Amino acid sequence: MLTSTGPTPPALTSPQGARSNHNKSGAEHCQEPEGHAVGRSRGGLSSKLHAAVDGEGMPLSIVLTGGQRNDGVVLAEVLVDIRVPRIGPGRPRTRPDAVIADKAYSNRVIRKMLSARGIRAVIPQKSDEQAARKRKGSTRGRPPAMDKTTYAGRNVVERHFNLAKQWRGIATCYEKLAITYRATAVLCAVVAWLRKLDAP
Repeated sequence: MLTSTGPTPPALTSPQGARSNHNKSGAEHCQEPEGHAVGRSRGGLSSKLHAAVDGEGMPLSIVLTGGQRNDGVVLAEVLVDIRVPRIGPGRPRTRPDAVIADKAYSNRVIRKMLSARGIRAVIPQKSDEQAARKRKGSTRGRPPAMDKTTYAGRNVVERHFNLAKQWRGIATCYEKLAITYRATAVLCAVVAWLRKLDAP
C-alpha cells in the first residue's frame, strides 16, 4: 500500500519462505484490468499494492488494485495467491499458520473466513467493537483472543514496504499498465529473495 495513507497489509507467519507468485496463468494472467487498477482515493488517483509477507518480512503474494479498494476486502485474494514450495515432494503450502494484521482487518467476516480455513487471527479489535461489546453487558460473550507477543512482529510488513519504496518506479507508480506495475513489484520481491538466498 505504497500510494495510500490507509492501513498496512497483514504479515503472515510461516515456517518456510516462498517466491512471490500469482495463481492465474495464460491469457487471464496477462489481461489488463479495467481502469488499469487506478482508483480515486483521498489523495486523488492512485493504485494500491496489497502484499503478504512471511515471519521474516519476505514477500509471499502481491495483489494490485485501485487506491480506493478496502484492504480487508482484498485479504482473501491475497491469501489465495500464496504458494509456498515444500522441501521435497508434495503440493505447495497455501495456508499460513496465522495472519497478523492491524485493526482495519478486525471484523466478523474476516475472522470467520480465517477460522474456516484454520488460520489463527492475530488482529486487535477496533475501539468501536470493544464499546459495542461492553454495551451488550453479560450477553456480549468473550472477546476474540489476542496474542500480543506475536502481534509485536507485525513490523516486518513495514520493513518489506520500506524496501519496495526504494524502487522509484514502485514508489511513484511510473507505469501506465497495471500488469507492468505489478511486474515491477514482483521483480522487487524476486530480488529480495535472491539476496536472502545468497546471504551467508
